[in-house]
Amino acid sequence: MAAPAFHRAARRRATSMASSKAHHATGWAAGVISAALATRYGSHGPLHVWAWLAFVASILGATAPDWLEVAWWSRRKRLWITHRTATHWGIGWLAALFFSWHAMAHHPAAAVAFGFACGGVMHLLADWPNPLGVPWLIGRHSLNLWNSGHCDLIVVAASWAGAWFVVSRVWMHGVAPIALLRQLL
Repeated sequence: MAAPAFHRAARRRATSMASSKAHHATGWAAGVISAALATRYGSHGPLHVWAWLAFVASILGATAPDWLEVAWWSRRKRLWITHRTATHWGIGWLAALFFSWHAMAHHPAAAVAFGFACGGVMHLLADWPNPLGVPWLIGRHSLNLWNSGHCDLIVVAASWAGAWFVVSRVWMHGVAPIALLRQLL
């Protein structure tokens, strides 16, 4: 017996985007990155409050391109923007990252915007390898490596490798990451 049309459509959508769990896991990695950079460049505040807020904002930003598409004000909660269009536009997220980065020099609260933008960029990087792609400039571009539902572990591992690289450069000056791993194990 063939599956109903709405089940087939749901399966197609599920294999064309990174899973929610992958976006959450990469969001935590983006949070580590944004907190490390906010702390390093002076936007930490008392008790590192701005670094902590940048961390939380990254986690929210990592899922933002998807939840910004939902019409939260309506009862049906349908999409009001077509998936992977305006909310996934790479230039917008990169511009937000750039301007918030430079604003941190003038006001530490910009670390929150930086964290949110860092999470959004991480979301786009997680969506980029699958066939649907991401609209970086004008049209969508895809790396066509896999359907993201199948290789989320690769995306998550790459994001945490990036977080490890940033933390090792920002917080652990002069400490070789491999030597540190050997000591921890």
